[in-house]
Amino acid sequence: MIERHITFNVRPDQADAFERFYRDAYAPAMAQSRGYVATALLREAGSPNRYQMAFRFEDEESAAGWRTSPIHEGLQPALNALFDGREVQAYDVIA
Repeated sequence: MIERHITFNVRPDQADAFERFYRDAYAPAMAQSRGYVATALLREAGSPNRYQMAFRFEDEESAAGWRTSPIHEGLQPALNALFDGREVQAYDVIA
């Protein structure tokens, strides 16, 4: 199983829109992907504009399938408009 964490520096005036976009568009689309396991959106304590999106897929191939899917690519412009920077980290789930 693979887990990815993406930390977003959301624009201060876009926090509500970012949360809505994740809840109403991004997470439901991801949930339809092959190999999808789970996703969560976390807001950093003490930093109201830093969020971490965590998601799991059965394997790297499934995660790559989501990243290169037409649905994901179609969502990217709207997502990109909400933040100024991001960091991505991938993990192999051990236990």
